[in-house]
Amino acid sequence: MAVVEKDNFKDNLWKACDKLRNNMDPAEYKYVVLGLVFLKYISDRFESKYNELVEEGEGFQEERDEYTAENIFWVPKEARWAEIVKSAKTPEIGIKIDEAMYAIEKENKTLKDVLYKIYSNPLLDKGKLGELIDIVGGINLQAKTDKGQDVLGQVYEFFLGKFANSEGKNGGQFYTPESIVKTIVECLEPTKGRVYDPACGSGGMFVQSEKFIENHSGRIGDISVFGQESNGTTWKLCKMNLAIRGIEVDLGEEPADTFTKDQHKGKKMDYIMANPPFNIKDYWHESLDGDARWKYGTPPEGNANYAWLQHMAHHLSPNGTAGIVLANGSLSSNTSNEGEIRKNMIEDDLVDCVVALPDKLFLTTGIPACIWFLNRNKSNPKHRERNGEILFIDARKMGALVERSLRELSPEDIQKIADTYHMWRGSYKGEGEYEDIQGFCKSATLEEIKGHEYILTPGRYVGIEEAEDDGIPYEEKMADLSAKLAEQFAKSRHLEEEIRANLAKLGFDI
Repeated sequence: MAVVEKDNFKDNLWKACDKLRNNMDPAEYKYVVLGLVFLKYISDRFESKYNELVEEGEGFQEERDEYTAENIFWVPKEARWAEIVKSAKTPEIGIKIDEAMYAIEKENKTLKDVLYKIYSNPLLDKGKLGELIDIVGGINLQAKTDKGQDVLGQVYEFFLGKFANSEGKNGGQFYTPESIVKTIVECLEPTKGRVYDPACGSGGMFVQSEKFIENHSGRIGDISVFGQESNGTTWKLCKMNLAIRGIEVDLGEEPADTFTKDQHKGKKMDYIMANPPFNIKDYWHESLDGDARWKYGTPPEGNANYAWLQHMAHHLSPNGTAGIVLANGSLSSNTSNEGEIRKNMIEDDLVDCVVALPDKLFLTTGIPACIWFLNRNKSNPKHRERNGEILFIDARKMGALVERSLRELSPEDIQKIADTYHMWRGSYKGEGEYEDIQGFCKSATLEEIKGHEYILTPGRYVGIEEAEDDGIPYEEKMADLSAKLAEQFAKSRHLEEEIRANLAKLGFDI
């Protein structure tokens, strides 16, 4: 078994898997790959503990309690990876894997109806499936340190991103680009309490929260994770993604619509992080009329942006904070009561900060987007008291293209946004103090925001970045520009004469 060490192993793994894809599109193929990766993961963890118990010599290696006590899934003998490998090159391999998935679900209640049983599908080439098993089997997770778990978590996360890319717009339904998730997590700093994502997709917000806690020497057990997802296959994807990370999550009893069947009704959350789909037009149901969540006004039936904002505001605990990605239109729209709702939210001092994001950050859409940061208590003694103030950050010039139509924020960009926010709210642990920077950030008062008719577009407040003085006198610059313009005019006249002459030759005088 090859040991995975090189930095580019994930790319090589992706290329190898992708090469094996035959007549399936990425939307279907991702479940084949991710299901196998998950099976390998739980089997490896089981085997590691199994070997440990064998070494102890007490004969407890087949005792289920030894595994469940450490949150390790019980894997029946017929579902263990070694058994799968034995049948990898046989025509029955698809049936064998499906049976293994059923057996694991039967033995582990939390995985009930979660695993994919798609491997006996006649459209899936069993020869290719055998090769795929070889590739997934080549990921060495039998490490003697805890890093083994990280490797598979990284592979799963990497594949999620690659599949999302391959699927283009459809991929964005289950995956939020990592740099956006990191920006929200770095600003909110979820370290203790309830974390909630009402449109959780594959669970990226939760995975980044876990990483944040690890990086800051916290304890993952200090947070409780709650989510909801309406798409059934994505709901399963999220369950598996978090199981690989060892993150316990309450995703509700089933996949369900957040608006019409709120599965966390009555719960108040300390951190809410979400990237709900932009500008949904068909979310409304008559049962939502008069809903208690619409404290700031009834949202329009033809656009869910303000329904999402108010759903999350409703779930915030007395000191709760939220980071919500929405289309830029939410910052300025005045149609169908949206302007009135925004005004009421601002007057209630719920909006803490607004960040305008660069374009091309999303797989799903080219629509300009922003992050709303909400704060239920701006007098919380953990931070500076800042009632009646909102921070505006214009990050539109940040990030770099990683593909022709996809941009990413760099770690430095993310840090700059987060540091600015923390300096402003008085929780920055580094050197330096907050100050307005023309063209980038501005702390505005409620009076200033009223003056802009409650429109929250950051560009209105931060202004235009000051141009650097190049030292060239104004007269000299104008003389140079005038000369260049004269040259362009001359070329234009020359081209016009040529076009007229050529048309005349064809008998078309103009």
